[in-house]
Amino acid sequence: MERTFSIIKPNAVAAGHTGKIIDSILERGFRIVAMRMVYMSRNTAAKFYAVHYGKEFYGRLLDFMSSGASVVMLLEREDAVNELRMLAGHTDPAQAEEGTLRRHFGESVTRNGIHAADGVENARREAALFFTEDDIMDAGYFPS
Repeated sequence: MERTFSIIKPNAVAAGHTGKIIDSILERGFRIVAMRMVYMSRNTAAKFYAVHYGKEFYGRLLDFMSSGASVVMLLEREDAVNELRMLAGHTDPAQAEEGTLRRHFGESVTRNGIHAADGVENARREAALFFTEDDIMDAGYFPS
């Protein structure tokens, strides 16, 4: 089994799409091993998106991610990273394939409805910003 990290972004939560997105994830065979609703601080958003520091869109991204509630999830299944990224679709909803979450729930590249970690190591790093071992079912997969 592999684990990955995801965020249902503020636009999708505010629009009432959280349940539909979670249903789609579960229908694809994922198991939720940790989940919570958060109001991401600008500081946490800056840590999360540090890889984009200095890019033209960085400030707008931090503003957006700290603008309202998000749902953070640690998910598990075989080939979790790739499977979630396929379900999420292209970063730009206009270019995402039919049936993907971003095509259905996204508004723009930034407000695309969902984040999907791009690798196992990044999933571990991202999840550690929001979850402790006590929060995770079957903890130990992501040792400190």
